[in-house]
Amino acid sequence: MIGILIIAHAPLAHALRECALHVFPDCASGVLSVDVRPNDAPEVTLAEARRAMTALGTDQVLLLSDVFGATPCNVAQQLNDGQHTRLVAGANLPMLLRSVCYRHESLEALAARAHAGGTQGVMPVGSTAPQNQTGKRHAPSHNDHQQ
Repeated sequence: MIGILIIAHAPLAHALRECALHVFPDCASGVLSVDVRPNDAPEVTLAEARRAMTALGTDQVLLLSDVFGATPCNVAQQLNDGQHTRLVAGANLPMLLRSVCYRHESLEALAARAHAGGTQGVMPVGSTAPQNQTGKRHAPSHNDHQQ
């Protein structure tokens, strides 16, 4: 099974992991996190991330980071060899949940699912209740009731 390592600005990495454990409590050993604290040197974070990768106990790891180009992603890029790891930036909860669900697939397929989960999980939502949004119009005498 593929391990998942989240590297993100503190406290996001830890929070994402906790959310995943809330939904999938049995994934604890396969999903680890490294929070990048504001005053830590990148070398410190890299060492912590290497320890976490070793703790996953698997030879294949999906790396998730929050912002491309920021320190967490730069650290993850140093771990990403393209053979035993894949890196996807822009981590969000839908991405992580999708990744946890498909950890049994190939690393390449898992990275693609993570990307799809992250992008499909972002959508505009109307500011009014669905029955009040534009679309189907009712006759003036028709009353909508919320339940």
